[in-house]
Amino acid sequence: MERINSSNEEILPIRLQGLSVGAGKFLLEPVNLALHPGEYFVLLGPTGAGKTLLLETIAGLRSPQQGHILYGDTDVTDLPAERRSIGFVYQDYLLFPHLTVAENIAFGLRRQERTRASLVAEISELLHIEPLLSRWPSTLSGGEQQRVALARALVTRPRLLLLDEPLSALDPTTRTVLQKELRQLHQHLQPTVLHVTHNFEESMAVADRIGVIGQGQLQQVGSPEEIFRRPANRFVAEFVGGRNLFQGTTTTGPGGVPCVRVGAICISVAWQHEGAVRLMVRPEDILLSRQPLVSSARNTFQGHVVDLVDQGGVLLVTVEVPPRFTALITRRSYEDLAIRQGADIYLTFKASAVHLF
Repeated sequence: MERINSSNEEILPIRLQGLSVGAGKFLLEPVNLALHPGEYFVLLGPTGAGKTLLLETIAGLRSPQQGHILYGDTDVTDLPAERRSIGFVYQDYLLFPHLTVAENIAFGLRRQERTRASLVAEISELLHIEPLLSRWPSTLSGGEQQRVALARALVTRPRLLLLDEPLSALDPTTRTVLQKELRQLHQHLQPTVLHVTHNFEESMAVADRIGVIGQGQLQQVGSPEEIFRRPANRFVAEFVGGRNLFQGTTTTGPGGVPCVRVGAICISVAWQHEGAVRLMVRPEDILLSRQPLVSSARNTFQGHVVDLVDQGGVLLVTVEVPPRFTALITRRSYEDLAIRQGADIYLTFKASAVHLF
C-alpha cells in the first residue's frame, strides 16, 4: 500500500492534458493545466463546479472520459491510485474511528516499527499534535481532526497533496490558524499541493497560483493578484467578489483621454480599447468625500447614498450616480464623513483602477 516519495526523489511537474471527467449529466470540459514542482495551487469555484471530480480523477479514484495525467513525461492516467504517490485529505477527514491518532497517521506506512514511530513523531511535531497521539478520533475537535488527517497524508511524503475543501467545516478562528499552518507546512516539506475551495479569502491566504473553475470549464489561471485585480471575464469577476461591473462603449474624453461611456457618464481608463467592453472597479479603490477631491485621479462623480451595509470594521456604501457604484470604507471614514442614506457624496477613483475585459 505504501508509495513513499523519499526526500531525494525529484519533484516533477504534473500536467493535465485535455482532461475531461463527468458524473451523471455533468461534464467538465477538457482541462489543460500544469502544476509547477513544489507550488501551492488552489482550484477555486462554486459548489457543483467539478472540483472534487477533478481531484478524484487525478488521484486515480475515477477514470477520465478523455485526456491524460502526466508526472513529468510519464503518463499515469491508467496507474492505480496506490502507485501515484498522492496524499488526499477530504473535507470530512475520514479518520478511522477504531484506530488511535498515532495509528491513523501510520496507516499508510509499511516499514519496521522504529522507522514508523520516527516518521509519526516527526510529522506530529510539525503539526503540533504530539499530545494527541494516544487519543481516539471521536475525542478530537474539528481543527485537531484536520491536523491528524493532514499528518496521515503528509507522512508518506507524497509527490502531490490533494486537499478537498479542507477548512470548510472549521470555525473562522481555527480556519485562519490552519491557513497559516498550511503555508508553513508547505514551505517546510515542499510538496506540490492542489487545494480546492469555494472560499476566495482562503485561496488568497495560501495560494501561489489560483485556477477559477465554473460553468463546466477552467475559466482563468493566474496569481492571486491577477485573479483579484484582472479577472478574465464576468464569471470570475463576480465569483471573486467583484462589484461595480458595467458594460459600455469606448470613446475619447476631454483632452483625448480614453474613456468608456456608461449611461450618462464617461469613465476614464488607462488604456485605449475599441467597441463594447465590460469594466470593473473594485470597491476598495473608490474614495468617498463630501466635496470634490483635489487629486490626480481622473474619475470623480457626484451621487447620493442609497444603501449602507455594515460589515463590522468596514462598510459597503452604494452611491447612485447613475449607474450605482459600491465603495468599501472603514468605520472611521464612515464616522468622519457622517454618511447617511440619502446624503450627497462624491466618489473618486483612478483610471488605472478600472479593469477592462
